[in-house]
Amino acid sequence: MTLVHGGADRASNHTSFVVDQLGLAIVAGEYPAETMIPLDPDLCEMFGVSRTVVREAKKTLIAKGLIQSKAKVGTHVRAADNWNMFDQDVMRWHASVKNPKRYYEELFEIRMIFEPAAAAQAATRVNQVDCEHLFTLCDALATAESRADFALADYEFHKHVLRLSGNRFLQSLGDLVQTALYSLFMSESAETFPERRETVAHRHRLVAQAIASGTATEARAAMCRVIDDGYRNTVAAPAVS
Repeated sequence: MTLVHGGADRASNHTSFVVDQLGLAIVAGEYPAETMIPLDPDLCEMFGVSRTVVREAKKTLIAKGLIQSKAKVGTHVRAADNWNMFDQDVMRWHASVKNPKRYYEELFEIRMIFEPAAAAQAATRVNQVDCEHLFTLCDALATAESRADFALADYEFHKHVLRLSGNRFLQSLGDLVQTALYSLFMSESAETFPERRETVAHRHRLVAQAIASGTATEARAAMCRVIDDGYRNTVAAPAVS
């Protein structure tokens, strides 16, 4: 039984590897929309895997919306409009490409749609006790000694606001978006981190205070300012050489 499980694990790892390599290549534009990806025998040779692994990898990419397979025609790349943008792998591949600016711009757009609404909703549902963890995370932002700790506290803050909204759809959506944004926050210039830390912590605290006081309008506005500030200092900020 151990040998069987080991073989299954190896096959799964091989499939994941092929999915990752092909998916990243598609998102990076190496295989433009409507072009054909290599035939199965060629993929087997490229990645040193069996045809079974290639077929399973293609099934996975089909489920993610990246490719489409037609009998007697072959497998072609679908237009980006058809990709599942909330799939964690698809999001990770976008964050890994050379110039992900448009992708992050779209992420901030969708954040501006649902996070202020979530903050306003939270303000109508919770009390000071429910918000204690938000204030703890604000303290963590203010005292973070590294960008990694800072990014984690920021992620946890926004995730908790979405949880306090009481809407399970918002919670699931937020997990995906915040996970993808972690790498962006980590890319912010190290030189600006100390001065930015205090400003960001203060603006997050205003969100927490508005939610705790039950003022939905203020909570919505405060969250809008936080997201806009994040956009201006990451995506819209001039590149640091």
